[in-house]
Amino acid sequence: MSRTHNIDKLSGFLGPWRKTFQWLSTLLILLLPWFQPGGKSLLRIDVPTLSLHLFGQVLRIEELFLFLLFCLAFSIAFLLITLLSGRVWCGWACPQTTWNDLAEWFARVMKLEVRHNRLKGAVWRKTVVQLFYLFLAALVAANLIWYFIEPRRFFTNLFSGELPFGIWLTLLCLMLTIFLDLSFIRRLMCKEFCPYGRIQTALVDEATLTLQMPESEKERCIECCSCIASCPMEIDIRQGLQVECINCGRCLDACRKVMRSYQQPGLIRYTLGIDDLPIKSLFNPRSITLLLAFLVINFVLFFSIFTRTDASLKIAVSHTAESRILKSGKQATFFNAWINNRGTHAAIYQLSARTLTSDKVELKGQTDQLDMSAGQNRKVDFVLVSPPAREPFVVEFVLLDQKEQQLAVAEALISPVRD
Repeated sequence: MSRTHNIDKLSGFLGPWRKTFQWLSTLLILLLPWFQPGGKSLLRIDVPTLSLHLFGQVLRIEELFLFLLFCLAFSIAFLLITLLSGRVWCGWACPQTTWNDLAEWFARVMKLEVRHNRLKGAVWRKTVVQLFYLFLAALVAANLIWYFIEPRRFFTNLFSGELPFGIWLTLLCLMLTIFLDLSFIRRLMCKEFCPYGRIQTALVDEATLTLQMPESEKERCIECCSCIASCPMEIDIRQGLQVECINCGRCLDACRKVMRSYQQPGLIRYTLGIDDLPIKSLFNPRSITLLLAFLVINFVLFFSIFTRTDASLKIAVSHTAESRILKSGKQATFFNAWINNRGTHAAIYQLSARTLTSDKVELKGQTDQLDMSAGQNRKVDFVLVSPPAREPFVVEFVLLDQKEQQLAVAEALISPVRD
């Protein structure tokens, strides 16, 4: 007996593993916005402050390159997973597949027939199912909103009637889109509209994980058609590799169940490519290149995040107040500063100034005891008093913590006062 048959005899059904993975990933997506260690969301885009909460780190818009690195690493990981495992993402992890499975499961619980992507049965049963779809759409839409608004604040504003109109509109649009998807589209999204299935055909290689009935097994097929009946995409796995296949493994389980009654191994199985290549074939130039790129980008990302300073400082000459000469003969230049506490704890800062020459400068305004919460971005207006500038000179502004340790430095140019 062949190596593949021996493995197949030892293998069980994949359905319980797939369902467990789907439930765990769904719970993670639902509950992730609720976890706030240290008062900070694990993953949330905060629109008012233009910042990204990413697993304890708060990245502001000026650190967008870090978010771009994160997106690039995620994209490369997705390409690598596709190269190695084909459309396993579609069948095991895609949210569209998960809520399609849930929608069709509930329809069958209500004794409706799910055939050709349509529900057949009594009208009252269809009505109950549609109400369930509406509830599911509301939950999914709210869950998406939670990644922009903290869930507790979302529900507080929702029940108090203080939810902004824009959020209401977004919520209703998402609900309507998801409801229409669950009611009318479902598997057609994967079969006809989703671009990933088409893109995937350009990403696979000869060693990509493939769900198939090998040619050598077709002569043992008893034509029970259980593989076709179990396929959510309604394709015939016996016809060879098809772009609509989502690698969910339902046909594999159905075939194993039937063939076990004949004391035979299943005919359908996962193989590395059409030719069932050995495991070492996964290590090819394409996969190694993507893996190295993924590791390098992640190293740069984590190094940049964990070596960045705890605070940032930006300085600009005020556009609303012009420099002037005071009665004392000194020059007053008006500035705006933006200070960002990047840390995970509240901090108190102070701002000082120095020149590259021996000229003494002084700051007027609230530049001491700047109390800021974690992740806060604060604008500070102040005046720099300096000797009158005969020609432009550079001033360095220094942000210090309570221990007078230097956290950030910004430069500005002091120009002569115009007559």
